[in-house]
Amino acid sequence: MNNDRNESKKNAEEARQLLLENIADGGGAASGNRRERFHCIPIIGQIEGHYFLPEGQKATKYEQIIPLLVDIEEDDEVDGLLLILNTMGGDVEAGLALAEMVASMRKPTVSLVLGGGHSIGVPLATAARRSLIVPSATMTIHPVRISGMVVGVPQSFRYMSEMQKRIVNFICAHSKAKPETVNELMMRPDQIATDCGSIIEGREAVRYGIIDEVGGVDRALELLRQMSGKSLDKRSKNKNKNYSYSKKERKKN
Repeated sequence: MNNDRNESKKNAEEARQLLLENIADGGGAASGNRRERFHCIPIIGQIEGHYFLPEGQKATKYEQIIPLLVDIEEDDEVDGLLLILNTMGGDVEAGLALAEMVASMRKPTVSLVLGGGHSIGVPLATAARRSLIVPSATMTIHPVRISGMVVGVPQSFRYMSEMQKRIVNFICAHSKAKPETVNELMMRPDQIATDCGSIIEGREAVRYGIIDEVGGVDRALELLRQMSGKSLDKRSKNKNKNYSYSKKERKKN
């Protein structure tokens, strides 16, 4: 009996140390129990791309998150990924890179929008197999912006248009939203001062089909348990097979 207690204390201490190390490294937290082990990654503040953000701004560095996602995908002891979003957006290419990584993972993935999932945070939220949002959270959908010098030639505007199409296509491929709905929300002139776009709340995001359902941490963990229970036995068989980026195609399979 004493040996069992000592072993339990030792395991609890090891799990605590691992949790603290992960938080200190900025790579989220790994938490689990006797049944499963999930990894939580927060996407907080602004997504930093190829250039450093000014001091005093909270930032998520995508070059740190990408190898962490690979490690989670390859770690047999991790049963799923919980992505927590409270982001104002940021670098478009960096955000899309993270979204593509999450969408291509075979491990169960769930995203939860707390506070806000704005701008490039929208495709990040839809990238997981299941997406959740709390009722008080908001999402801002607006056209692509470019900072810095812009050359006034047709090629510049074509680049922005094509980038916007890629974002819309990604959102629609990984959610129930329709392209015409997302484009309409992007181009609204009456909601954002000195700009165009839309700010939608949690239940509106579900109604438009962008997010799967309204829910919190308890529902997110419940979904992860459901998915990991179904996929654990198949993981080793499917690891080297071609995957589909699209939720719609996954459901067909």
